[in-house]
Amino acid sequence: MVQNNIALVTGGSRGLGKDMVLRLAEKGIDIILTYRTQKDEALAVVAAVEKLGRKAVALPLDVSNASGFEAFFSSVATALRATWGAEKFQFLVNNAGIGIHAAFADTTEAQFDELVNIQFKGPFFLTQRALPYIADGGGIVNISSGLARFSFPGYAAYASMKGAMETLTRYQAKELGARKIRVNIVAPGAIETDFGGGVVRDNAQVNAQIASVTALGRVGLPEDIGGVVAFLCTDPARWINAQRIEVSGGMML
Repeated sequence: MVQNNIALVTGGSRGLGKDMVLRLAEKGIDIILTYRTQKDEALAVVAAVEKLGRKAVALPLDVSNASGFEAFFSSVATALRATWGAEKFQFLVNNAGIGIHAAFADTTEAQFDELVNIQFKGPFFLTQRALPYIADGGGIVNISSGLARFSFPGYAAYASMKGAMETLTRYQAKELGARKIRVNIVAPGAIETDFGGGVVRDNAQVNAQIASVTALGRVGLPEDIGGVVAFLCTDPARWINAQRIEVSGGMML
C-alpha cells in the first residue's frame, strides 16, 4: 500500500464530513479538509486528526463556485508540498452539500440552481480539476442519499441531484479505470445531524417515523457513515468499483 496516503475531504469540518475525516485518520490516512465559513470548527478537526497521529490541513472552499476551483487547487498543491513534500493525494471524498426541503410544486428556480451548483455541478467540475492531483491507483468516493432510491415528499430537487451523482459515478469509474482510479458512491439514510436544519435529530416525530421504516429500528448517526467511506479508501476495498453502497440500516425495504 502507498505510504503517506492523503485524502481530500470536502465539507470536513462538521457532521458526516467530520466523522469521515476522523475515521480516515484512524486508518492511517492524512487529511486535507475543506470548509466554507467555519474556520474554527475546521481547525478543531485538524487538531483532532493530529491527536490521532496524522497530519491535516484545512483549506477554504465554496463548492458552489466552480470559478474558484483553479485557485483552490493551487492552494492544495502548496499544502501538499509544504506538509508532505508531495505532488499528489490518493483519495477524493466529495462530501460537501446542503439540504433544501421543498415540495416539487413549490421548488423555486433559485433553490434548484443552488442545489445543482452544490450537489452536482460542484463535484463534477471539482473532480475534473482534481484529476492531475489524484495519484494513479487512488480512489474517489462520492456521496448520494437513500432518497435517490426511495421517495419522501419535499426532496424532489435534492434527490434528483443525488441520482445524477450516482450516474456520474459509474461514468467516472469507466473513464478513470485506465488510471486504476476506483470510484464509488455512498448513500446514507436519514442521519441525526444539523443537516437540513437538524430535522431528523431535533424533531421527535420525524425521528420516530424514520425509525419505524428502518429494519434496524433507529435513525442513523454520523459514526455509522464515516467508517464505510474510510474503508473504501483502504487496500482491502481495492476491488470495489462503480458501486452504490447504501448505509441506511435498511430503510424502506
